[in-house]
Amino acid sequence: QVQLVESGGGLVQPGGSLRLSCSASGFFLNEYPVSWYRQVPGKEREFVAFIGSAGAITNYADSVKDRFTISRDNLKNTVALQMNSLKAEDTAVYYCNRHPAASWGQGTQVTVSS
Repeated sequence: QVQLVESGGGLVQPGGSLRLSCSASGFFLNEYPVSWYRQVPGKEREFVAFIGSAGAITNYADSVKDRFTISRDNLKNTVALQMNSLKAEDTAVYYCNRHPAASWGQGTQVTVSS
């Protein structure tokens, strides 16, 4: 069964950091490009960051550029999103997905609040 699993979310103060992890079952994540997305209630899911299958190509939404870093460990079959200098507006449920997309996972909640 193809499944994506996001983890690492939590509650953090403004200016803090979190590291999210994306793993998969039913397929090898290291064979695919992967993106992170986020969604807040009442809004559409939005793109956050992209990484190519080899890890050499990355791309970021303007809102997270220079604060977030996407990376992958193809031996561990995971993709990480390091989030630094977090802001209240980063609060959302974060999802990962491959390209082409698989079914969405449950996501992981990130809350930035003092």
